Amino acid sequence: MITLVGVGHVFDIAAQVKQVIREKNPGAVCIELDQERYEGLRHPRERGEVPLPYKLLAFMQKRMAHQYGGEVGNEMLAAADQATEINASLLLIDAEAGNLFNRLWVEMSFKERVLLMVSSVGGLFMSRKRIDNEMENFQENEATYLEQMGDQFPTIKRVLIDERNQLMGGRIMTAEVQFGNVVAFVGDGHIDGIMAIINRPEVEVIRLKALREIQVTDIIDGSGTAEAHIQFTVQTE
Repeated sequence: MITLVGVGHVFDIAAQVKQVIREKNPGAVCIELDQERYEGLRHPRERGEVPLPYKLLAFMQKRMAHQYGGEVGNEMLAAADQATEINASLLLIDAEAGNLFNRLWVEMSFKERVLLMVSSVGGLFMSRKRIDNEMENFQENEATYLEQMGDQFPTIKRVLIDERNQLMGGRIMTAEVQFGNVVAFVGDGHIDGIMAIINRPEVEVIRLKALREIQVTDIIDGSGTAEAHIQFTVQTE
């Protein structure tokens, strides 16, 4: 059984993420991170040399997250913590980010680089209302949105969306074979693409909009508040 959950890295949805895991009680929890990004969230530190758009994207996400009262990636850490609470395996299913962005920058055309720089700078000044409107437009017209993205940024769509959908979709299916009951948390924009790869009607899907509306139930156990140690596995082909 697979439950595919769409998340947004700038939203304060950690409690809802934990609620889904408690209710589904999976044998494994998959999250859209690689080992380096996971460790970076656990132990924030200054990044080395990365392409400027990556730095702008990280800064933009951090600014947006603060508008929603959270921190970038908190939903992924919440999933990891809850996996430990229920003794589920934690699987890191995304591609290695450093190589991914370096390859992206090399393969992009000059036009794409310029357009990306312009849009990245513009994104630094997006208000919460603008973000909400953009999310609403995406949810209502996802196919059109991704098609337009492919027209404007074909390399970005291929490398960051299509190829990662293939990779994560395959790793989620592999996890199901090994663990039976799996809950996977990926960016909401990856949901349709991964669903097309898994191609099975019985997969349960929780989109970001529905996730944000989940009523959270407080559950108190005997473990106290001490931080638990997490053992994780990086999924491979």
